[in-house]
Amino acid sequence: MIQISNLVKKFGERTAVDGISLHIKQGEIFGLLGPNGAGKTTMIRMLTMLTRPTAGMLSINGWQLPQDEQQVKQILGIVPQHFNLDADLTARENLELHGRLQHIPREKRRQRILELLEYVELAERANDKVQNLSGGMKRRLMIARALLHKPQVLFLDEPTVGLDPQVRRRLWDLIRRMANDKLTVMLTTHYIEEAEFLCGRVAILEKGKLIALNSPAELCQRLGVYVVEWSVDEGRQTKFFHSREEAAVFAGTLTMTTTIRRSNLEDVFVELTGRKVAD
Repeated sequence: MIQISNLVKKFGERTAVDGISLHIKQGEIFGLLGPNGAGKTTMIRMLTMLTRPTAGMLSINGWQLPQDEQQVKQILGIVPQHFNLDADLTARENLELHGRLQHIPREKRRQRILELLEYVELAERANDKVQNLSGGMKRRLMIARALLHKPQVLFLDEPTVGLDPQVRRRLWDLIRRMANDKLTVMLTTHYIEEAEFLCGRVAILEKGKLIALNSPAELCQRLGVYVVEWSVDEGRQTKFFHSREEAAVFAGTLTMTTTIRRSNLEDVFVELTGRKVAD
């Protein structure tokens, strides 16, 4: 569905994306992770045609960028990080406006709006003004808007930022349901557990380079399934092992209090980059 080959983007002397190659399959939920400045936003901007590559090849559903921009635009849905709904219109009116801008015929537009309001669980709030909706409702409405023209690829930029844990979980369920409907989803997130829960595969970027690509489980397996964790004056220390027995033996050699736990995607991220995701 998405083919990226030796992609490069330079801003003057600075290289923001440095020779990245990826293949993303139809129906996959794919996560793009990296600290601030790693190149995630630049990648998304190139894929959504907001900026052009310096070098390399981009292909979406067989269409080449930038040559086939008009065809690609017809199959993309985009949900930006920041709310950009019309607060003075109702939920239904926001979708109606977007449907008209997409030139969706009247009857088809109205039917699609009804379907999507049900799909994102906003049918009972359809006539409420956006300014009266909660943050989670607004985010679901933005997803409905992005799906109005039946895209094949959906880009989600920090889809649950600023939402409380319960609302985030509801959005996670919605995102997984979209993938079950064969929609290809690419998301960026600073919530590491979000990527671990949702994504079949993740790409970790650092300073414009691709430094890891695999499923969260495989990345943890490669690093070590178990972690021994302890504290010293310099801060937290960790060591990784492929069995709990190995971890327990090592922990027994330490004089300070230790914790043995299973590794997670955040451990992988910190080990590879030396930083937290939001650093």
